[in-house]
Amino acid sequence: MEERAADDDIEELKAADAKDVHRAVREEGEAELRRSAPSLLWSGLAAGIAINASLVAMAILHAALPEGPAKPLLVALGYPIGFIIVVLGRMQFFTESTITAMLPFAHRPSLDGARRTVRLWSLVLVANLAGTLLTTGALVHLGLVAPEVRAGMTGVAESMLAHDPMHTFLVGIPAGFLIAGIAWLLPNGREQAFLVIFAITWVVGAADFAHSVAGSAKAWVLAWEGLLSWPGALFGEIMPAVAGNLIGGAGLFTLLAHGQVQGEPEGDRA
Repeated sequence: MEERAADDDIEELKAADAKDVHRAVREEGEAELRRSAPSLLWSGLAAGIAINASLVAMAILHAALPEGPAKPLLVALGYPIGFIIVVLGRMQFFTESTITAMLPFAHRPSLDGARRTVRLWSLVLVANLAGTLLTTGALVHLGLVAPEVRAGMTGVAESMLAHDPMHTFLVGIPAGFLIAGIAWLLPNGREQAFLVIFAITWVVGAADFAHSVAGSAKAWVLAWEGLLSWPGALFGEIMPAVAGNLIGGAGLFTLLAHGQVQGEPEGDRA
């Protein structure tokens, strides 16, 4: 009995292996794929609203910090705030769903699986972008933030104007890869979820990688302020980031995550 108890204690200390993580993320994706359209839309809208906390936090830091070489790294400390709310709040987020929705399809490819995956992505992305559009409009025009914070929002967003759509697409690939990694890491890091999300998203923000949803808040701010046309915001900034995120998350990360368990039977560890 003591030996069995010791074995159970050791088993509890083991991290889940790749097969266990694959199954956990895949089952989460299957549950998401079964959700109704209204449920996905409301959850995606909530995520689109909440992610603006990242922009506001960065704007506060941008307004308060003096100019200097370290300022972009310090301003990026605000970038994880919205992601922490969205991920820990279990809201539907487009870049997380690039892996969670893709793994069930990779596991059992079918036309119906492809249809359900595209349906999920479409609903969540539209809801996320609607959330950022409405919230940034309120922040810019309804006086919800102090004037210096509004100016900070514009200051944070203006860096987008220096890049063309191809650059945005390319830097969207590592962003998609890293954010998809959060969904893969959380089954083994639930107790450290805050630190996992914070560390990965800080890297995305500090490197100025293009995240389609968080970046849409910046693009919409520029459009609301008249510094970027609405078609330029959508097609010059947001959609290239969407394409890059899909390649990085649904493509590269899912391919690697799924590939490492191919040929290995599922089941309990010995």
